Amino acid sequence: MLNIVLVHPEIPNNTGNIGRLCVGTNCRLHLIHPLGFEITDKQVKRSGLDYWQHLEWYEYENVADWITKVEDRSRVFLFSSHGKTSYLEVEYQDEDWLVFGRESVGLSDEVLKEFENYLTIPTSGKVRSYNLANAVTFSIGEALRQINGVEMISK
Repeated sequence: MLNIVLVHPEIPNNTGNIGRLCVGTNCRLHLIHPLGFEITDKQVKRSGLDYWQHLEWYEYENVADWITKVEDRSRVFLFSSHGKTSYLEVEYQDEDWLVFGRESVGLSDEVLKEFENYLTIPTSGKVRSYNLANAVTFSIGEALRQINGVEMISK
């Protein structure tokens, strides 16, 4: 099971969509405060529809609190438009951590200094980066393709 981490997400619809994606792909969702919204916001629930009750998710007061839960730092992958390694060049494993920053500014220096694996999702060069929910979708799809093969989703 993959671990999807959102550090200080700002847009409830993105988080709701990512929560729904995690339910559909059997991934865990980890949310690091502060959040730009309340989990009870109708926008989060609307995006996640009635799936939120099936989501395995965790909240952390801050980055330091979340880091204490990470056992193998070499399996933490930070997604950043400044990364040099394409997310397609990584060999993913079950239980990996895929970490994404806030929509407006990405990952903070606080997070970047803690880990070594910086990944990027290549673009045509006409856009700086992808929408957060789309970036998470790209990463989960590739990781599950590698881990589970054609089946994509583990049961």
